[in-house]
Amino acid sequence: MKEKVKCLIIGSGPAGYTAAIYTSRANLSPILYEGMQPGGQLTITNEVENFPGYPDGITGIEMMEELKKQAGKFGADLRRGIVTACDLSKKPYTVTIDGKKEIAADTIIISTGASAKYLGLPDEQKYSGKGVSACATCDGFFYRKKVVAVVGGGDSACEEALYLAGLAQKVYLIVRKDYLRASQIMQDRVANHPKIETLFNTNTLGLFGEEFVEGAHLVKFLGEPNEEKFDIAIDGFFLAIGHKPNSDVFKHFIPTDENGYIKTQWGTTKTIVPGVFAAGDVADPNYQQAVIAAGMGCIAAIEVERYLNSIEE
Repeated sequence: MKEKVKCLIIGSGPAGYTAAIYTSRANLSPILYEGMQPGGQLTITNEVENFPGYPDGITGIEMMEELKKQAGKFGADLRRGIVTACDLSKKPYTVTIDGKKEIAADTIIISTGASAKYLGLPDEQKYSGKGVSACATCDGFFYRKKVVAVVGGGDSACEEALYLAGLAQKVYLIVRKDYLRASQIMQDRVANHPKIETLFNTNTLGLFGEEFVEGAHLVKFLGEPNEEKFDIAIDGFFLAIGHKPNSDVFKHFIPTDENGYIKTQWGTTKTIVPGVFAAGDVADPNYQQAVIAAGMGCIAAIEVERYLNSIEE
């Protein structure tokens, strides 16, 4: 037998927990399933210093625990579980948890986030939070006057490199190909910045360091007759090869852009499906910031309340 709920929140993190706080306070008795990574991407961020209200900073895990506690305090039903299937073709919408339990929901807030793409090196996990990062705006401050490397060749990689160049002593931009995919203006800015050195035709083989990242093993012209291996000394290693939104399970019912981000109506969190909303990184290809995700969670909760009021009138 299906469990019925007015509001189902799929995914935790700043968007999901904020939506849970607001919908709970509106007496909507929301159920929230935390998903694959309870607390979202912030749980792998050591120190959060740019979220308003924390002048001394806070660890990502602590911040998510506080948001979770706050949502629970107002009555949100917080559960472990992953959405494995859904049917958004008719109301009430049906969502399957862990392949077995079915929930019938009048409204849904999708806040499943986006996962940073990694190169797949074992060292990326080994040094996670110890020099490896996928967010320059989150962690760049900790590398002031240090040497860092950014991996990637698109606009986001160039933006990360330029941002870090304003803080670090030197920035290596590691590019697999012999050219940048970024827009011409970004290419020009990188090429003309005195602190950025671009390493074309270069792949990362691994990282090294006792406890924290101290350097990277690189190879130039991989697989070519003139292949050349070398090391660089760095304090930080930033991935900027994109994010993958966790939207696959919903794609059959909700349009996404070419990269998989859920499309919402301009200025709202409304999807094409009435009563289904998307908040946070899963619907945000541009900013990927915790404070924005929290704001979107708030918007989604208010829109859920307004939607339910409109159909009950």
